[in-house]
Amino acid sequence: MKTPAYYGFWHHLGSWLLKASSWLVLLFLILPILVIVPLSFNTEPFFSFTEGMLTLQPEAYSLRWYDQVFTDPRWILAIKNSFIIGIFATALATVLGTCAAVGLARDEMPFRRFITALLLSPMIVPLIITAAGMFFFYSDFGLAGTYLGVIIAHAALGTPFVIITVTATLAGFDYSLVRAALNLGATPLRVFFDVIMPLIRPGVISGALFAFITSFDEVVVILFMAGPQQRTIPRQMFSGLREQINPSILAVATLLILVSIALLVTLELLRRRAERLRLEPAE
Repeated sequence: MKTPAYYGFWHHLGSWLLKASSWLVLLFLILPILVIVPLSFNTEPFFSFTEGMLTLQPEAYSLRWYDQVFTDPRWILAIKNSFIIGIFATALATVLGTCAAVGLARDEMPFRRFITALLLSPMIVPLIITAAGMFFFYSDFGLAGTYLGVIIAHAALGTPFVIITVTATLAGFDYSLVRAALNLGATPLRVFFDVIMPLIRPGVISGALFAFITSFDEVVVILFMAGPQQRTIPRQMFSGLREQINPSILAVATLLILVSIALLVTLELLRRRAERLRLEPAE
């Protein structure tokens, strides 16, 4: 972006320092993650750069660890479980979070702030406490060590993210559209799906993506709630670090980085679409 004409020396210096500090912070956050990518192509079973990798010798790089990920039954089970649990937990969290956000966005909602704080508590309470509480509570119903128990637990963790994103989308919502639809004879259910939902869809999808990421990356609740058949990718990585260390963990981490990048790009596209929808009426 072009700097204004009235900028003096100190303005330019401050602008340059701001940009430089932003890039330094970005490198500080990204470099430890980027180191994982080349290590995942290591031919040797080490978590460090070999002499051949440092000198860029082709024989020092291999896809053997990626091949192991997609041929090892333990990794295949973990990948399958992560997607199954993540998808169903996301669907449940999206439905519950959207309904809660629509209700909490109304001014006439009693005890709105207290209920909001209560619903967002899974984001505030330390996860180890939440996981322990879930384990003892779900054990009484026989849900510990089952797919249903893990899905419900992950949905509880993802619901606050849906509530936050949908509530933010509803902040500028024009409720006169709802009243107009009701006056024209539409049922409340049709008003929700035909009037409210199209306008808040970007927030709902963003919340669903955050809920999916929360479920996909979660490991603490899995340690408490899951049995051997519900082992997910983070749980398998945790076990690999404790039992048998090999770079297949780095290969999975690289794949997760690619998934995260794809989700971040999707979120950015949704943000731009939501911004464009807000500006269109003004034009």
